Amino acid sequence: MKTLKKIIYFGLIFFGISVLFIFWANYKIESETKDLVTYDIQKLPNEKVGLLLGTGKFLKNGWKNLYFFNRIDATEQLYKSGKIQYILISGDNSTKNYSEPEDMQAELIKRGIPADKIVLDFAGFRTLDSVVRAKEIFGQNSFIIISQKFHNERAIFLARKYGIEAYGFNAKDVNKYFGFKTKIREYFARVKVFVDFTLGIEPKFGGEKVVMK
Repeated sequence: MKTLKKIIYFGLIFFGISVLFIFWANYKIESETKDLVTYDIQKLPNEKVGLLLGTGKFLKNGWKNLYFFNRIDATEQLYKSGKIQYILISGDNSTKNYSEPEDMQAELIKRGIPADKIVLDFAGFRTLDSVVRAKEIFGQNSFIIISQKFHNERAIFLARKYGIEAYGFNAKDVNKYFGFKTKIREYFARVKVFVDFTLGIEPKFGGEKVVMK
């Protein structure tokens, strides 16, 4: 009986510490990036590159993914405002019939953005990979990240820790009902940021340098 009580006691302590760490990680990332993300284009500096973080065009149920299309809207707006000269699309291309970068590229070209102003990174499997590869492979030490606010905050926090001068242009979010699972995952993704720092995790793939003229 005493052993069971000890297990429960230490289990509750571990649970409490875990919950506190989740909230601390969320607070830390939000507080350090609050002045670096915006919905207002006029508050952004002019940069050579906008880093568009990939996501799937459709959900598993076949519906359109509003995260995808809202990011496309924001990227079009940012490019046509003259704030960026190039768009670096970084996303998952892990299977033959699934390519976030190519789907986003096709959508942007439909919006009138020249193909030669779009560069694809097919190895952006995680936000960490996308951000670090933008610097290490594509040679960009400063850029504007395009995604939803909650994602931009994490991406910019990562970027700044790797010595990148990053800013975030926030795409429109989705309503609370459709975005609930994504927001829950985000809490744990923010914890993983600090775990990755502690373990020294690096991008999965390297590659030859790409010059963006």
